[in-house]
Amino acid sequence: MTLDDKLIRDCIRGKKKALDRLYESQSSSLLALCMRYSSDSQEAQDILQEGFIKIFFNVKKFRKIEGGSFEGWMKRIMVNTALNHIRKKNAQRNTIDFDVVEERLGDQVGEVEEDTDVYVTEEEILGMIQELPPGYRSVFNMFVFEKYSHREIAELHGISENTSKTQLLKARKYLQKKITALKKLKEQEN
Repeated sequence: MTLDDKLIRDCIRGKKKALDRLYESQSSSLLALCMRYSSDSQEAQDILQEGFIKIFFNVKKFRKIEGGSFEGWMKRIMVNTALNHIRKKNAQRNTIDFDVVEERLGDQVGEVEEDTDVYVTEEEILGMIQELPPGYRSVFNMFVFEKYSHREIAELHGISENTSKTQLLKARKYLQKKITALKKLKEQEN
């Protein structure tokens, strides 16, 4: 849903009803964005709430920049909130070494015929994305869904562009293996 200028002006003026309408109209699409960065729905809800708090506190600072939209501004806040959440979470625990996961999977995943009638649902793909290690998940989401360049991803994560490209490649390989395995399993069940 595209936001009208009056709602945006009322939000900037701090009108409670406008802020409530903003939350109601945008929370479901922004929750979907948060789900792509989180490992479960509770974590996504936490990111969403934290992001909306930042939006509400900073809405007066929004200035329409050439080509920039209010929706884009809110998405950027949510993405940055999700990235900060991932950084905090990674600082608190050890991350999974993706190479180890890849080694364990090995060649156990066979090829599935391309012309099968087996489909993978959006929910299943989202679940697979949520299973990615946090670093790979955030690079994948930023590149594929948010359309960030590898340079932008590298700057936001404090990594090199090559590391961003490698993480994206490994995330894609992981997802391809998971999708192939799921299709094979579904074929066997049919």
